[in-house]
Amino acid sequence: MATALRFKKMFNLKNFNAMSNLIRRNSFFDDFITKDLFELATPKFAKSEFTLPSVNVKEVNDGFTIEVAAPGMKKENFKLNLERNVLTISSENQAEQEEKDENGAFTRREFNYSSFTRSFTLPEIVDSEKIEASYEDGILKINVPKKEVSMQNIKTIEVK
Repeated sequence: MATALRFKKMFNLKNFNAMSNLIRRNSFFDDFITKDLFELATPKFAKSEFTLPSVNVKEVNDGFTIEVAAPGMKKENFKLNLERNVLTISSENQAEQEEKDENGAFTRREFNYSSFTRSFTLPEIVDSEKIEASYEDGILKINVPKKEVSMQNIKTIEVK
């Protein structure tokens, strides 16, 4: 029992964070090791903020507005699909950067690939035929209008 308690105390998150802070201060460990290795166990990594863009969903009078923060993307990279009231937003972006010397040999060559997929279940009251999307200033904006409620469908029933 005492051994288990000591083990638990030694490996709790507070001690782990203190250890990672100590190692970060040591110039022997470069940023690559400390950031990539030690931030995996912190709550910041668990939020997946590095792979999923932030999204705002607002209900307005005539529908819903979905805003996806995706700076640096091109509108051609986005794919929006609607299947059985599930709106799926996905994107892929590939970038390649090269530097060559005077002989044409690479001095530096970098590749970057990023992608994400987000899905939203839309309520039955939306008009799926009128959904529109635009991309401007790093924000993908999707307008999801509500169906017009027809007063003609209301029937008064006489009480006898």
